[in-house]
Amino acid sequence: MILQALNSYYRRKCDDPDPAQRLPAFGLEQKDIPFVLEITATGELVQLRDTRTPQGKKKLAQSFRVPQGVKKTSGVAANLLWDNAEYVLGIPDANKLEESKKSKKKEGEYRERLKKMQAMFLANIQSLPAAALLDEGVIAVQKFLQSVSTDQLQAQPGWSDVLETNPVLSFRLHGDLDLVCQRPAVVQAALNVPADADERQAMCLVTGEFAPVERLHTAIRGVRDKPGGLALKNIVAFNERAFESYGKTERQGENAPVSKAAAFAYTTALNHLLRKESPQRIQVGDASTVFWADQDSEFESLGADVFGEPSKDDPDRGTRAVHALLSAVQAGKFAEPDDNRFHILGLAPNAARISIRFYHCLPLPEMARRITQHFTDLEMVRGPYDPEYPSLFRLLTAVALQNKADNIPPNLGGAVVDAIFAGPDVPYPALWLNAAVGRCRAEQNVTYLRAAAIKACINRQIRRQIQSAAISNQSAPTSTRLPNPPEKEFLPMLDLDNTNPAYRLGRLFAALERIQEAAAGGPGQLNATIRDRYYGAASSTPVAVFTTLLRLKNAHLKKLTTGQSVSFEKLLTEILGPVTDFPAHLSLPDQGRFALGYYHQRQAFFSKPTDSNTPAKEGTPS
Repeated sequence: MILQALNSYYRRKCDDPDPAQRLPAFGLEQKDIPFVLEITATGELVQLRDTRTPQGKKKLAQSFRVPQGVKKTSGVAANLLWDNAEYVLGIPDANKLEESKKSKKKEGEYRERLKKMQAMFLANIQSLPAAALLDEGVIAVQKFLQSVSTDQLQAQPGWSDVLETNPVLSFRLHGDLDLVCQRPAVVQAALNVPADADERQAMCLVTGEFAPVERLHTAIRGVRDKPGGLALKNIVAFNERAFESYGKTERQGENAPVSKAAAFAYTTALNHLLRKESPQRIQVGDASTVFWADQDSEFESLGADVFGEPSKDDPDRGTRAVHALLSAVQAGKFAEPDDNRFHILGLAPNAARISIRFYHCLPLPEMARRITQHFTDLEMVRGPYDPEYPSLFRLLTAVALQNKADNIPPNLGGAVVDAIFAGPDVPYPALWLNAAVGRCRAEQNVTYLRAAAIKACINRQIRRQIQSAAISNQSAPTSTRLPNPPEKEFLPMLDLDNTNPAYRLGRLFAALERIQEAAAGGPGQLNATIRDRYYGAASSTPVAVFTTLLRLKNAHLKKLTTGQSVSFEKLLTEILGPVTDFPAHLSLPDQGRFALGYYHQRQAFFSKPTDSNTPAKEGTPS
């Protein structure tokens, strides 16, 4: 189904009215070409044109539509009228040459290989059909290659970069706008390459058509295998005999027969979605996620806008996208049935190929509802500088060591995105709750982002428990039915009616800290509070800490005015009312409830009851 959806997307993008977004026809591909050799009709070099443009600290090459490249292995195989400098000019790659110089034998073998590569490049051109060989541009390229002058090339400004980086090169006839490989005669020849005489045919698993089977599928680019790195691997591949089916051992492609046209379509579409600066792709940890729709839609970039990493140039883009989504939902824009399905595909590199982390296919209204539910689950009372709709990147770095993206737990980003689109009753990964609680304990600090993550994880667990109990009761006799779970979902702000012991103990810890601060003259007057010394123990083993803290608070209350002391005593009485005993140990989910109680009570001390984000007068409990 995934390959069929990508094939359909490719067909739609082939007819895109925007030429820049239009995907190449079968037999062609988009290729970044840093340098173009501009030549005359007689094969004389006019200039070595640098197509790169500065993008920050890097230079990005211009992309051109060229004949489909060959699958390169350890042998010699040249592309048609474009390739790297080794093939086009016989120029050695600086790194390979340096490596080969370790022995005379290796250096000799490498230089012999260069000659074969250059000869193969010229032979490819000479093997074109007669109509293409008569093309003016093809004739000019052959003349240039047969009499190429190194002295002319050395005089060009970009020649040092060519020697250093072994870039992809191609040709343009002086005065033309298109490359020689884009001339009609060459394109026609590339699209009509005859099939091999022994090429097998089978029913394509994607289209259902009886057609020649693609043996080696084009590699998928843009899936990161490590921070800053890119994997170049396949989705469909058989690299060991153990993975091959009985009787399908002669050619790799026969194990999963996909026609040449369909293989080109799905790989081209996926590489287009994963390209640099794609508005339909997000990267969270090691998971690359892409979004597309069956039909053209303004919401195809919605996923990247909402969940993507904040841009330094436009940090509020995500907030605007969420506001637009919520406004559209409230206005009923998604209320009517919509047959335009949206696809969400999560990819991650594996040892030999790209693995499918998750895949969801949803109509637009349902996708909008699930995204809206995600932000509802995250809703939390916040400070004036906290983001209203935190991005997924910020949420995950908040639970990572030193708040660094490189330290986000493996697989966490993809698992969170999977849970978002799987539905509001699907729990978030337990790893997210574990990481958030762990960072709160390690740093003795419950931040807005961590509290939001903890609330979202616990509420989805409660929702799943309620749903499971309801299903069990429907099928069970009346006498054996279980009572519904008494716990209700946590609110974004302080809930005075929540009697959960862990939540109450979190509130109690916040109140005791506030009493200590008030006795010292207000927040900021102490180098360290009880939170810095006791938070970890209080949230995991309450019985070992709270008896001591309740005894110490009496000394702090004596330093306050009578009114303050009475107010705090009333608050402690209200908090401890439902608490019958201090537990010896709190489970990890209960440690999350403790963190929520602490955060809610702490925020309430500095907030007016009518406006949770407006600071109140310091020193008074709410």
